[in-house]
Amino acid sequence: MSYITREVEEAVKIMAESFKIVLITGPRQVGKSTMLKELCGDDYAYVTLDDINNLQSAQNDPKLFFINHPGRLIIDEVQYCPELFVELKRIVDEKDETGQFILTGSQTFSLMKNVSESLAGRVGIMELKPLSTREILKQEKNTPFKPSVELLQSLVSDISYGELWKIIHRGSMPELYKSPQLNTEAFYASYVSTFVQRDVRQLTAVQNLRLFNRFITVLAARTSQELNYAAIAKEVEVDQKTIKSWIGVLEASGMVYIIPTFSNNHLKRVTKAPVLYFFDTGLAAYLGRWKTAEVLQHGAYSGAILENYCVSEIIKSYSNQGIIDYPVYFYRDKDKKEIDLIIEESGVLYPIEIKQSAAPDIKMTQHMSVLEKAKGYKVGPKTVLAQVDRYYLLAEDTLVCPIKDI
Repeated sequence: MSYITREVEEAVKIMAESFKIVLITGPRQVGKSTMLKELCGDDYAYVTLDDINNLQSAQNDPKLFFINHPGRLIIDEVQYCPELFVELKRIVDEKDETGQFILTGSQTFSLMKNVSESLAGRVGIMELKPLSTREILKQEKNTPFKPSVELLQSLVSDISYGELWKIIHRGSMPELYKSPQLNTEAFYASYVSTFVQRDVRQLTAVQNLRLFNRFITVLAARTSQELNYAAIAKEVEVDQKTIKSWIGVLEASGMVYIIPTFSNNHLKRVTKAPVLYFFDTGLAAYLGRWKTAEVLQHGAYSGAILENYCVSEIIKSYSNQGIIDYPVYFYRDKDKKEIDLIIEESGVLYPIEIKQSAAPDIKMTQHMSVLEKAKGYKVGPKTVLAQVDRYYLLAEDTLVCPIKDI
């Protein structure tokens, strides 16, 4: 398959026209380098610090490194060499030009620390996620998902839910669609092995890799659930401090995302535990040992995986616009009132329920009225994402949206 156009490309161009340096972070193998070579290959030289010779050159003498790589430059996996950041600052401060360098890295948190210390005000930061279903199906939409009555006029994707579950099971890594014959189990086995051997060892001192592998398998079985560090620690047989550290590693590497609870001074009984999602459902399916799309679709974890898929797709729709502060939350209180997802925009709260049902009903939105107590906010259309084939209204303020058209 030829190059898959990425929705984020326009945002990258705008960022390069606005900042002296652009930093693109994201998990391994999501296509950062491929996209930049396609988008900027005629205007930028390319060097990767995955190459040991390039890395040693950069570490030993950053100034000489840039002399040997003059002009506009893409530096891949820049987190391996924090020594470059001071020299980058000196170079870009010498001339008032935007787009002098584009940096990529697969370790978000460590990169942010170096950027904040050395390049503040000079760098625009973006994240590249795995492929969205829009990109896989080559649908030109390129707008953040926000519920509205106008969605009733939208065209619905012509794929079936059986086909969608095949995408959910296969995952969203570009290599899997570039090479359709590639076995997913073999791909993810290699992916996890590379991640553990390289990123995990660099980010934290994991003494027992067997336990860490067990930990990510346990976590996959808890996707779309509130984070209970004590329960996970008990199952993995390590302490809670270790679990928190390891989850931080997964966050830093872009493998998982933690959605905070929505809180407001007038919502007194909100629980504090956040919810964890994997950015790639294919990885979660591999770790959970769900061997086929059919087993995944009809198994005990199908509801959790479907919710994970919806949340991931919605976040990608924002990330692909260059937005890194995702306006998404969930709600649960001590009275067991729960809302799967809340999108907040310009003082408006858009509550969303995610259901497997092909026949959703108004009872599914019964807890959403609690948000009317949130001081300083209005409540937008209530939305149920379901396995339906068209948009329609359950009530004047309640919209049903097809999951396959997020």
